[in-house]
Amino acid sequence: MKTISNAEFGGERPLFESHDLRLENVIIHAGESAIKECSNIEAINCKFEGNYPFWHVHGFIIDRCFFDIGGRSALWYSDHLKMTNTRIDAPKMFREMHDIEINNVEITDADEVFWRCNRLNIKNLKLHGGTYPFMFCNDIYIDGLESDSKYIFQYVKNLELHNAKITTKDALWETENVTIYDSELNGEYLGWHSRNLRLINCKISGTQPLCYAENLILENCIMADDCDLAFEYSSVNATIKSPIHSVKNPRTGSITADSYGKIILDKNIKSPADCKLKLWDERTCFSD
Repeated sequence: MKTISNAEFGGERPLFESHDLRLENVIIHAGESAIKECSNIEAINCKFEGNYPFWHVHGFIIDRCFFDIGGRSALWYSDHLKMTNTRIDAPKMFREMHDIEINNVEITDADEVFWRCNRLNIKNLKLHGGTYPFMFCNDIYIDGLESDSKYIFQYVKNLELHNAKITTKDALWETENVTIYDSELNGEYLGWHSRNLRLINCKISGTQPLCYAENLILENCIMADDCDLAFEYSSVNATIKSPIHSVKNPRTGSITADSYGKIILDKNIKSPADCKLKLWDERTCFSD
């Protein structure tokens, strides 16, 4: 493997079609497509200032690097990436990629990051700002996530998420086969139109959560005081270790909670309209 150390590049495609190359303490200045159509690349302690540096790259390592604001859309149409201990200040990262490993990465402008990516293995990721991270991604494992980005995890399939703190709006819409463990989910309209969403030991806050969901499961979860009008038109089986502020027209299944502030079962409820609302002492609740 060839090594380039303590160098600077700029302009158009300075390292185009490089293979078996290690970059150490290299700066990529303003320009486009610095490392395009490449394979077996290692970038260690490097700084990326120009647009689109890693496009159509197959097999690469990025460690202790920094992507400046100008390095937007840096990682597209590539595969088999391992990224560690890196900070990204640019938006629109990770697009149309597969086989990605990430450990200890922070993205300070998470606008449209991780779109149409498959097979992601992520540990300790921080996302700040932006909209729609992880849109249309499949086969994701994450342990350790902090995010305040809006509309996270929409149209995602096959996600396993552990130890997350998510503050957002409209998260987990139109998802399929998602399981979340030991996490805090703060935001409005959580999990609408989801299929096979399972929340285990989670704390949930925000208005109108978990509506229009199919085969929704909650195990030993807590719902904050602002979780009102929950479960509308959902098929749900839930064990809630707290009061529920209000429940509206769940379609079918069973919900067990400490107490219910308000139960709304009106003429608009959808069939089979047989969801059982229970207390932990096995009494069944119902509206007037």
